[in-house]
Amino acid sequence: MLADILPYLCCPHCSAGLTVSGGSLCCGSGHVFDVARQGYVNLLSGRTPVTGDTAEMVAARDEFLSAGHYAPIVAATVAASSGDGCVLDLGAGTGHYLAAVLDAVPDRVGIALEIAKPALRRAARAHPRLGAVGADTWRRLPVRDGAISLALNVFAPRNATETARVLAPDGRLVVVAPTRTHLREVVTALDLLTVGDDKAARVSASLPGFAASTQDRREFSMSLTHEEVLALVGMGPSAWHLDRAALRVRVSTLPKPVRVTASVTVTTYVKE
Repeated sequence: MLADILPYLCCPHCSAGLTVSGGSLCCGSGHVFDVARQGYVNLLSGRTPVTGDTAEMVAARDEFLSAGHYAPIVAATVAASSGDGCVLDLGAGTGHYLAAVLDAVPDRVGIALEIAKPALRRAARAHPRLGAVGADTWRRLPVRDGAISLALNVFAPRNATETARVLAPDGRLVVVAPTRTHLREVVTALDLLTVGDDKAARVSASLPGFAASTQDRREFSMSLTHEEVLALVGMGPSAWHLDRAALRVRVSTLPKPVRVTASVTVTTYVKE
């Protein structure tokens, strides 16, 4: 609910605190942000041409994650996210991972920051203690300085400067990133976007001011139907570059079931 996360938010224009006024959030300077009927609020600052994932990509992600295929990744994320205080999910998508983290600690609240409206609609319903907020993670975040105990970054872009600003001095950042063997079978068979051998180094390089404290590698095998493969591909970055009809034809040539390896690192960072 938005009311639960209001103490941690601020106006994206003037950084003042926000209060509820009817069906809107407003600040003392007179900036007003209407709450959508689906329960989320857009706190975008300036002109943001990027719209994020499409409705089809978001639906594919919801279908795939809800089926539990990435349950080991969810479990590793939850294990790295112990503690109390507010949780900020940067590029939260449908709120699937954040909801699992909130389930593990009954009195925690969470902010799902996301730019794609189809994802925000789903995130707003993902958990009763979750508030969905529209924001561009590459710009100044509509979050108060030092207000966040834990930030999540699951298969999403990383804005080190803003993450460091909103994290408490003893706050932690949990980053989930693919390794070079992630989804290798379908990547090869379908000529999808690849993960470089230097992925781990590039993730750390993208987080100046942070130091890795722990890392957990999770690798497991999935047995997928052709429809599940389509959802898997359709929810990721390769979906921007593929023709859906042509992809379906190519997937139809794969064996049944399709054995796919999932491989990620779950790294906890602290501020230096």
